[in-house]
Amino acid sequence: MLYHLYEWTHAAVKPWRAAASMGRLLLNNPANPLSYTYQAKATSAALEVFDGLTRRYAKPSFGITDVATPGGRVAISEEVVLRRPFCQLLHFKRDVSALPERLQNAPRMLVVAPLSGHYATLLRGTVRALLENFDVFITDWADAREVPLVEGGFDLHDYIDYVLDFMRLLGPDLHVMAVCQPGPVVLAATALLAAAEEPHQPATVTIMGSPIDTRRSPTTPNLLAKSRPLSWFEKNVVMTVPFPNAGYLRRVYPGFLQLTGFMTMNLDRHLDAHKNLYQNLVAGDGDSVSAHRKFYDEYLAVLDLSADYYLQTVQKVFQEHQLPDGKLVHRGEKVDLKAIRRTALMTVEGEKDDISGIGQTQAAHDLCSNIPPARRVDYIQPGVGHYGVFNGSRWRAEIAPRIRDFCFSHPKLAPA
Repeated sequence: MLYHLYEWTHAAVKPWRAAASMGRLLLNNPANPLSYTYQAKATSAALEVFDGLTRRYAKPSFGITDVATPGGRVAISEEVVLRRPFCQLLHFKRDVSALPERLQNAPRMLVVAPLSGHYATLLRGTVRALLENFDVFITDWADAREVPLVEGGFDLHDYIDYVLDFMRLLGPDLHVMAVCQPGPVVLAATALLAAAEEPHQPATVTIMGSPIDTRRSPTTPNLLAKSRPLSWFEKNVVMTVPFPNAGYLRRVYPGFLQLTGFMTMNLDRHLDAHKNLYQNLVAGDGDSVSAHRKFYDEYLAVLDLSADYYLQTVQKVFQEHQLPDGKLVHRGEKVDLKAIRRTALMTVEGEKDDISGIGQTQAAHDLCSNIPPARRVDYIQPGVGHYGVFNGSRWRAEIAPRIRDFCFSHPKLAPA
């Protein structure tokens, strides 16, 4: 019923949002002499804040049209390489025709975006920095509420299968980056390829701010996952997609519930941000208003997760720690991280990460114990939290160059 109430509330507030929009047009019209008064500016600002807090945010676009490379600027176009019901493999195709021939063949990088509430566009800054030196592909996850039931289900093992398919399609000598949540999935897929001695094992894997072993430096989300039985999560956060959405009757963990959890972790900061928005609108501070809109247009755009995938992740990753304990079984095959010998491994953590604590990502090195020391790198970025690991000025200036150097130092899979 909560999901239905959410939908009804959105429908009920639409006339009020339309009235607010009309009011803003009137109050902001330069032909209206009242538009220059403080009262009009204050009322218009309040109406914009109301609109921003009550509208539904659509999936953003990546909007990357060109990028600087060592050989000069190149145009970027998006193309879908492979479609699956819950994900499409998106390629940021570089027009390298104007570059010197020696710079035209950049190494391939597969970015496995987190499937944890936000769209893959949250990694826009990540992709832009990588495009300077790599031919970049990304997992562009679908909103489960838009996937019809006829397309079947999606769980943690389907996730692993998707990543395996993408690695096989793009390999060999592929570089793979797992940002946050998909770290365990990428390690599992790499181990399965290694155990089968497949030629499409990635040359390098970079794991960033990821819950490989959440028993190390547990954070608030980690403790919450352990504090309740799985049945509690199924009863309290799993809901059925209401009509008329394409995924009608699919069981999901709704995006609006996830967003509530995200925001309550730093509620004071979000309240201050919207108070500042109101003040900046009244003052006419366009730059600050634009920065606020840019951030929240992305942050407030969320997607529903398949319930099967969500519940299995809670159980197998956060409660039972099946991967680090060597108990994860995929399609009847035990996942053995010691099978990874030829792929180089890099881990990146943020000093102030309050989602994946220090040591959770580093655990990958202990688990992948057969990778030679010369093919390992561990890096902790001072002064950044979770999102600073893959976005922002320190990502661009300090982390991305280290990943580039690591991948360029290990361009191919090590000999058997």
